[in-house]
Amino acid sequence: MEDPYVWMENLQDERVLKLVEEENSRFREFIGKLSDELFPEVWELYSIPILGSARLTEKGTVAMYREKDRRVIKWLGGDVIIDSKELEREANDQVLLQGFTVDREGKKLTYSFSIGGADEGVTRIIDLESGELIGEFKPSVWNVTFLENGYYFSRFYRHGETPDGIKAPAVRLFWKDESGEKMVFGKGLSSGYFMGLRKSTDGKWAMLTVTFGWNKANIYIGPVEAPDLWGKVYSAEVPAEPIDVVNGKLYVLTREGKGLGKVVAVEGEKTTEVIPEGEFPLEWAVILGDKVLTGRLVHASHRIELYSLEGEKISEFGFDLPGSVYPLDSDGKKALIRYESFTVPYRLYEFDGELRLVENQGIVGDFNVEEDFATSKDGTKIHYFTVKGSTDRKKAWVFGYGGFNISLTPRFFPQAIPFIRRGGTFAMANLRGGSEYGEEWHRAGMRENKQNVFDDFTAVLEKLKERGYKVAAWGRSNGGLLVSATLTQRPDVMDAALIGYPVIDMMRFHKLYIGSVWVPEYGNPDDPKDREFLLKYSPYHNVDPNKHYPLTLIYTGLHDDRVHPAHALKFFMKMKELGAPVYIRVETKSGHMGASPETRAKELTDLLAFVIKALS
Repeated sequence: MEDPYVWMENLQDERVLKLVEEENSRFREFIGKLSDELFPEVWELYSIPILGSARLTEKGTVAMYREKDRRVIKWLGGDVIIDSKELEREANDQVLLQGFTVDREGKKLTYSFSIGGADEGVTRIIDLESGELIGEFKPSVWNVTFLENGYYFSRFYRHGETPDGIKAPAVRLFWKDESGEKMVFGKGLSSGYFMGLRKSTDGKWAMLTVTFGWNKANIYIGPVEAPDLWGKVYSAEVPAEPIDVVNGKLYVLTREGKGLGKVVAVEGEKTTEVIPEGEFPLEWAVILGDKVLTGRLVHASHRIELYSLEGEKISEFGFDLPGSVYPLDSDGKKALIRYESFTVPYRLYEFDGELRLVENQGIVGDFNVEEDFATSKDGTKIHYFTVKGSTDRKKAWVFGYGGFNISLTPRFFPQAIPFIRRGGTFAMANLRGGSEYGEEWHRAGMRENKQNVFDDFTAVLEKLKERGYKVAAWGRSNGGLLVSATLTQRPDVMDAALIGYPVIDMMRFHKLYIGSVWVPEYGNPDDPKDREFLLKYSPYHNVDPNKHYPLTLIYTGLHDDRVHPAHALKFFMKMKELGAPVYIRVETKSGHMGASPETRAKELTDLLAFVIKALS
């Protein structure tokens, strides 16, 4: 099969750079002054300080915030420890602070950042008392876990090969102390495996999870200081994660059974069910003393349930608005819990038997969050949220994803608020492929079942169209695949399409950047059976000259090192050669996860401006 635009996979090609420059200015002409007029409003919303993560230590809580033009790691209610602005001065480039871990004593802190928007970055370890640098890694490492005399970390090899000679991409676990570093786990593991390492709350046990793709898990435990004694104690062909080790028992949250999540206790050869599967997915669990605090996903928003260690339900409670609720950390006595909704950037709660609000940010205004269902082609009910203001001008901006076992739960979209204030309706669809209703729901939208996801999205868009709405469909990454596939199949169900950082060429995705790790989810284009179902929907191969496509914006970043920009560029060329009303916006500064706050906010403002213009 001849690919006329394969040359666009070389981002250094003069023709690519020329096209990017020309098309960016063509898009700017189309959007006119609207984006500039909207920017201050989006920037104000984007600049709200948002707490992303927090960790409990013996000296207080350390939290990471995204602020107006920087990210900071600081003591809750106290001093700043790391400021991305200072890192930018040092790097002389844009810096994205990605995350941190801290030891329980509050003595050592690890933080990672990327330079210029790339996924690969730098990890530093500092002494919190003196501020002194203890260690630095380039590219960044994960799973830094401190012991008295050193620490563990995992390294993801993107290029070359691992110390045991396995070709990248692959991951390995190391131990580092004064004598240097040595590989302690992962020998022989090939591409597609990931690792997560944690200590038990009492600090005695290592809990290591090895997953394959997004679908398989092996859990190893053992004395934290002796990796050669770690043994596999639990194995599942579905996602599973360790909760904690209590009195020698390993508690595991597993998707075995119907894939809805249950808690089991493993002791020696014996596995006992503690909290059985319910009607809705159990998404997380934390052990606090003799109780298990859990989060259950009920039609894509969370409620909290409290159980005894024997699995007896003690209580449950919900929140004033459908929201996303996750534990950030716990020390065995109390848990830090983060809540977020469409109009609530975040709330931080503490739970130690009672729920207490510690911090909160909300958007003032008259907002209404509603929930509804559409019926997919095969009769499956598809849940979706709508968020409206005081007026409804029958214009809907619909967000979808549908893949990789990721659920779309209520969250704050800064660019959606100005749209709602102007009479728009923001909608979010919960499609198969995600984890909204457990593992079966995920599997019903992966590999040869991927068409279900597009049918689900079509059903939601169609329902809104039937209710008199003009509709803009939006997705990014795997959601970009969703929107481009729905666009090529059913352009009639949308009035505009926004396709961000997308996967689109399903014949070559595994050959571009880290695309090979998505094979378990999508299928393998080199396998004739898989190739058949991939080719059926691959948007790049299904652009039809006989179809009328709506106004389309494809957007990507030249430095996205997760999804290759060629997906977006090649699809744009295919659409453009048909004379379709298509624009492309190529960020020359950002990676997959966005570059500087201002760069990201400008991109969001352009999306907002495009939607307002396209639906006017």
